[in-house]
Amino acid sequence: MLNQIILVGRLVQDPEIKELENGVKASYIILAVPRNYKNSNGIYETDFIDCVVWKNIADNVKEYCKKNDIIGVKGRIQTRKEDNKNITEVIAEKVTFLSNRKETEEE
Repeated sequence: MLNQIILVGRLVQDPEIKELENGVKASYIILAVPRNYKNSNGIYETDFIDCVVWKNIADNVKEYCKKNDIIGVKGRIQTRKEDNKNITEVIAEKVTFLSNRKETEEE
């Protein structure tokens, strides 16, 4: 069995770091990922996917990424219960920085 996902999308907001009670750092980010097909109205819809980045990777994402940057995320899907609701999110195991605002502003 395999639980692996690869996403490429834009950051919806600037990443923020939260330090949990046990001292571990985490960053909760949202990726906007456009679908590769048009809907019945001829529009490409976008999915907004919650991702969690841990420890040193979270520090790097906070330092190097800003809103609208394109990143790649490799990880796994996890479902957990919170307030009697099932929450589905991607646990990022690797993040690749694909483009940022500085590169596009200089071009």
